[in-house]
Amino acid sequence: MQTKKIILIGYMGSGKSTIGKLLAEELRHPYIDLDTYIEKQENQTISSIFENRGEIYFRKQEHFYLKHLLESKDNMILSLGGGTPCFAGNMDIIKNSNATSIYLKLSIPNLVERLFNERNERPLISHIHDKETMIEFIGKHLFERSYFYNQATHTFAVKEQTAIQLVEEIKAILV
Repeated sequence: MQTKKIILIGYMGSGKSTIGKLLAEELRHPYIDLDTYIEKQENQTISSIFENRGEIYFRKQEHFYLKHLLESKDNMILSLGGGTPCFAGNMDIIKNSNATSIYLKLSIPNLVERLFNERNERPLISHIHDKETMIEFIGKHLFERSYFYNQATHTFAVKEQTAIQLVEEIKAILV
């Protein structure tokens, strides 16, 4: 396999972490979650970076660390935060790298189903108290972000398949 770096993009709850870990295991590549990587480098949580330094600082650091990882010679499976491709020219950097980007695409109802019960652990949606409001919120977000997400090398519609089946589908296009 030629691809050294595989980047998973998509909205929160789309399965980037789950698929990323399984794919990394299958391909024997290290798995990196960009948010976790940033937290280690900055020695604080994403929430506290937002709180103490603001979103602009976070987006600059996110851009810096994404570039750093893409420039490394290491193989990796890299999961991005849902907003990462949409800021600071990050999608252009991804497209101009030797990485293969994969958009894990879910329908709004599927995202709501996955996210509603875990909204308290997700600061972006923790303020939402009913499914109708969440449908509206996610729909608006996806509308804004789809321009960037749709620039991925490959798009996988995540439907009824299991995580293992999806990993097999992804592996099939990487050969």
